[in-house]
Amino acid sequence: MASDASNALAVREKVQKFLNAAQTGNLDLFKNLATQLDDGGKGLTKTVADVKDANKRGALHFAARNGQTEVCKYLIEELNLGDIVDVKDDDGETPLLHAVRQGHVAAAKFLLEHGADPAAASHLGATPLHHAAGIGNIELLSLLISKGVDVESQSDAGAPLIWAAGHGQHEAVKFLLEQNANPNTETDDNVTPLLSSVAAGSLPCLELLIQAGANANASAGGATPLHIAADNGSTEIINCLLKAGADPNITDEEGTKSVQVAASRGNRSAVEILLPLTAPIQDVPDWSVDGIIKHMQAEGSREEVHKKEETNVSKESSLQKTQIPEVTPEARKKALEAKSRGDEAFKRRDYPMAIDAYTQAIDLDPTDGTLLSNRSLCWIRLGQAEHALTDAKACRALRPEWGKACYREGAALRLLQRFDEAANAFYEGVKLDPENKELVDAFREAVEAGRKFHVTDKQKSEK
Repeated sequence: MASDASNALAVREKVQKFLNAAQTGNLDLFKNLATQLDDGGKGLTKTVADVKDANKRGALHFAARNGQTEVCKYLIEELNLGDIVDVKDDDGETPLLHAVRQGHVAAAKFLLEHGADPAAASHLGATPLHHAAGIGNIELLSLLISKGVDVESQSDAGAPLIWAAGHGQHEAVKFLLEQNANPNTETDDNVTPLLSSVAAGSLPCLELLIQAGANANASAGGATPLHIAADNGSTEIINCLLKAGADPNITDEEGTKSVQVAASRGNRSAVEILLPLTAPIQDVPDWSVDGIIKHMQAEGSREEVHKKEETNVSKESSLQKTQIPEVTPEARKKALEAKSRGDEAFKRRDYPMAIDAYTQAIDLDPTDGTLLSNRSLCWIRLGQAEHALTDAKACRALRPEWGKACYREGAALRLLQRFDEAANAFYEGVKLDPENKELVDAFREAVEAGRKFHVTDKQKSEK
């Protein structure tokens, strides 16, 4: 029995090294491990084709994702594995999609030359063209469109033009518009490229879309581009929208005008622009810049208190309904394999790959707070504070007595410049682990950073 377990562990380690060799491009090691794995005698080609990770990603997925064209060539040309060129993983993603998402032009060209479907979509409907648009790679966009991919290909998040605009890729927006992409295309939720560009804070994308005839008053869930710009506080984008015919008197589904959104956020410059163009609102007694800001922020405070009361009332019943999912031994083993790949990728500072591996592990074992902590750190290293905060909070929910979970939350909040909240998170960690110097130092630094931030903010408002 012990011998069988030992053999199984050795095989898993070998598979992991095999897939790591594919993604790092170590072809000699890859070939050697492939030969070792083919100890059953079913043939090297079939053995290599059958080896996959927990997310059904094989060697070609990993090689393509990391732009290891030589490994791709070995698999397809020497092992005659052309029939796996369009194999899909658990997310419905092909090797070509993996290569394009990471901007690996040479690998993408090779796969296309060997029969890869340029329009193969994932389970979410995203094609390589969507991902090329999202990263703004014009060479890949040109290559895929030359293969006949429809510029209006739809996904759960809309057409490629929406992806490009939402990522602030103005060169990609310009290219797609030149390919006759519809500037007013919509998602099922009525999100348009123009809305996406405003949400991304991209003035260059916005200007290109307006020139192409995009509707400046298109709304999603009642929110117009002007509502979004007012929330973000960008005066340049607000002025651009107004010049294009955006109407400041349109209300969202809650009956709120853009100037009210700006006022509730304390975006004074935006209020100064919008107030003179907005019809007076009956509920606001003092129709002035200071008056509406004071009124809206008071309204926001009352709503916050109400929300907290509702949360406290429902928290106990919600917790009672929460059930810890049961994780099978097999799923836990696969999760550990994926975690190990994530740890290796983290050591190489390949944070996107680490996030991908930790995500696989979390899907398999959602009860392991360490995985969420690790992924949160990866998001921090990539500067994605909101994602980091989401993972940190989920980690704290799973392990409320773990000081490191508090540290992760504080680090994300600090990156978001929410210093008071960061200090609170670090302090919670200090209470759990008083001897942890890292937490103590982080708490002191957050308090000091918050003090300086508030002083600077006050000085700005006095000028």
